[in-house]
Amino acid sequence: MDGGSSGVGADGIWRPWDEHTVLRPEEMEYVRRFHQHVPGANQCTSFIAKHIKAPLQTVWSVVRRFDKPQVYKRFVENCVMQGNIEPGCVREVTLKSGLPGKWSIERLELLDDNEHILSVMFIDGDHPLKNYSSILTVHHEVTDGHPGALVIESFVVDIPEENTENEIFYLVGNFLKFNHKLLADVSEGQIDRRALN
Repeated sequence: MDGGSSGVGADGIWRPWDEHTVLRPEEMEYVRRFHQHVPGANQCTSFIAKHIKAPLQTVWSVVRRFDKPQVYKRFVENCVMQGNIEPGCVREVTLKSGLPGKWSIERLELLDDNEHILSVMFIDGDHPLKNYSSILTVHHEVTDGHPGALVIESFVVDIPEENTENEIFYLVGNFLKFNHKLLADVSEGQIDRRALN
């Protein structure tokens, strides 16, 4: 990825947000199959991936809790749900101080427990992520002979007039990278606690 621009290269091939992310061809197939964003003018898009040393079902049980994003998104202060956890439901998220915004209203677009897909769209908020949409998928893998999971999260978002493409691109990428690290900590911590019991 050169200069942090859009995650789709001129050759039509997806590029990860983090140039250190290396996915095998079969893992890139997940990106092509599940992460279909069509960026418009003045939008950027990319994806980030994380290998987690916990089984798919453990990771998915954390991710699918649309009503409890603060379990692994530590910048979330509070979350109030409207309706049951199903496509079309909405949550109002209060963000911790020090972030570029205090609140966000987010709609669940897709929750697929068979394919392990979660898609969310930001529909309002006082943050810079306008028309933000994300797709997160969890995939089974084997790591060092043990069940593991590959988490891939892609996004598309407007580039505000007051920001450059690089600025908004790296803002989103850094948030996602931080979230994925915490998701790994929470998921792997559940496995560690079970091993002690």
